[in-house]
Amino acid sequence: MLVVSSAISTETQSNDNVEHIVITSTREAKATLELSESVGVVTEQMLADIAPAHPSEALNRVAGVYINNLGGEGHMTAIRQPLSTSGVYLFLEDGIPTRPTGFFNHNGLYEINVPQSSRLEVIKGPASALYGSDAIGGVINSITKQPTTDLLLGLNAEVGSDGWHRGLVSWSNSVSDNASARVDYNYTKSDGFRDESSYDRHSVNGRFDADLGESWQMVLTASHSNIDQSGSSSLEFDDYINQTEKNLYHGDIGYREVSASRISAELSYQVSSRSLLSFTPFYRQNDSKMMPSWMITYDPNIAETDFQSFGLMSKYRYRSDSGNVEFIAGIDIDSTPASYKEQQITVEQQGDIYTDYSVTEQYNYNYDATQQTISPYVHGEYQITPQLRVNAGVRFDRFEVDYTNNLSDATFDYAHLRPQSQTITYDNTSPKLGVIYQFNDNHNMYVSYRYAFRAPTVGNLFRPGSSQGSTELEPVQSKSAEIGFRGQIAGQLDYEVAIYDMNTEDDIVSVIEGDSRVTTNAGETQHKGIELGLDTMLGKQLQLGLSYTYTDQTYKDFSYVYFSTDCFCTQALNFAGNQIAKAPEHIGNARIAYYPNWLTGLRAELEYSYLGSYYTDQTNTQMDDGFSLVNLRFNYDINDQFQAYFRVINLTDELYSSYTSNQVGDPDLSYRPGQPRRFFLGFRYSL
Repeated sequence: MLVVSSAISTETQSNDNVEHIVITSTREAKATLELSESVGVVTEQMLADIAPAHPSEALNRVAGVYINNLGGEGHMTAIRQPLSTSGVYLFLEDGIPTRPTGFFNHNGLYEINVPQSSRLEVIKGPASALYGSDAIGGVINSITKQPTTDLLLGLNAEVGSDGWHRGLVSWSNSVSDNASARVDYNYTKSDGFRDESSYDRHSVNGRFDADLGESWQMVLTASHSNIDQSGSSSLEFDDYINQTEKNLYHGDIGYREVSASRISAELSYQVSSRSLLSFTPFYRQNDSKMMPSWMITYDPNIAETDFQSFGLMSKYRYRSDSGNVEFIAGIDIDSTPASYKEQQITVEQQGDIYTDYSVTEQYNYNYDATQQTISPYVHGEYQITPQLRVNAGVRFDRFEVDYTNNLSDATFDYAHLRPQSQTITYDNTSPKLGVIYQFNDNHNMYVSYRYAFRAPTVGNLFRPGSSQGSTELEPVQSKSAEIGFRGQIAGQLDYEVAIYDMNTEDDIVSVIEGDSRVTTNAGETQHKGIELGLDTMLGKQLQLGLSYTYTDQTYKDFSYVYFSTDCFCTQALNFAGNQIAKAPEHIGNARIAYYPNWLTGLRAELEYSYLGSYYTDQTNTQMDDGFSLVNLRFNYDINDQFQAYFRVINLTDELYSSYTSNQVGDPDLSYRPGQPRRFFLGFRYSL
């Protein structure tokens, strides 16, 4: 029997913010009305309508979420935090972190096959009670597509500006009476709009679902991605205005090569109608080789990071027959042996263009670090009255990192301090508490208190550069209070509002003690904001969606060490009271979709995306004005098996910077040119 892919179903007129069943918040299927936190969902249908070339094109529709585009699929994320490379987010695939604690990568979404996901779920704010370190700003969870029981064959071909090619292939079918399988393959290639800024990826996802008897079920998933991304430089003002396509990195300068593999097997045992036991062993393998672009001018090197992870996520869930009581208890175990090598290189220039490099025999760092974590947790919910529901949870994390320096003391280099071999341990307890009140069938509110933390990364600890004290670092801590409202008005307007106040303490900063630069836990910041999401049908032919975010982010106590040309020495400042750098005050997204009666199967969408101004450094002396972009999309179902689509990104061809910054003490701004007007044409065929 042949089936039609749901991705090209004509049932597209559905509100973005209607009640969803989500998994990420409690690791159990839950209606959003039962959650005491703000959760955004990008559905499979939305992904098909958007056909994102970059994760930002899908996720920036979620209120409170902004992801920029750094070229290829590179990005920084801003969820209740400024745009930064800090490890304050957790990226998951089917609920399993794609990277272990201590190995955060701000480009982590390019290791996930976003366009072929079933959906994306976003928890905004802390989620440590169930997920541990890094979940301060938020969690992004990609859910893989469930196999079909009937044959599905899907082909998706897409071409676009700047040598863009994408091919998506899907196969799914039952393999026995009790089991079915699915395979999705993604090939993407782009020359990039800037000089020598090509990007290539190959990704494959496999999933096997099986009933192993009356009480046992298994979900086996596997994924692998190879990413090859050229380096893209920032530009000074004159080049940014007059030669936007210019790239200072030619050849392999600033390149990244990543190979990421993951496999897991969720085994679920239905103990009774009220209780469930599950075990999910998993394995990760990641090899990355890169030339850090931000270090080319002062410390050029090639860095290689390799790690493997062996882990187990286990839990027990009890739910009363009435549904008034729910209890979840679990334990997560992870062992990750890793190695890091950093080799010095010399680079060649012609004018301001970096053209080539050669590898030296000198290593800045060469170490092994094996991290062990064990994390028990409990989560409980109680329906006190038909209107009032409470939940609470707590998680304990125990980290141990066994570090071995493989370089001899004879190679001492003051610019690359190398800690002695040692073992470091951390303990952390993360509580959460929430209350949900249902006013009536259409409206509810919630309040919550959540605690989050971020353990120092392996790089923070063992790659300190010239800073001392790195192995004395402790976890960063964050506490958040939130109130939210969600519901539906007159059966037409879906809304969600979240108001939060989050304080982060023990942030990692650099200070000067005598003649030495020291890394320590001394930073304190405050992050406040309002997030608003609206979605409504304007008659039968128009659908309107709106996402708006207001943030107020300030330094309460924050030091910064910089090199001063006034004295040709290293100095330090404290920016207490200033606005946090790269933290836009306003973020907005509005889209209107048109489903004409006169042409069944057509969907036309106009999208407006806005990023407000922000300070470019901690001194608050210079600002980037932000930008506004307009995107246009058409999707047309020719028949049940064939769909054509067309989109224009940055319709007005606005010149904008996706990331503007400068170093303290340097008045010259650096701009990362954003995508110019780009055209894409695609076709989907399904059997």
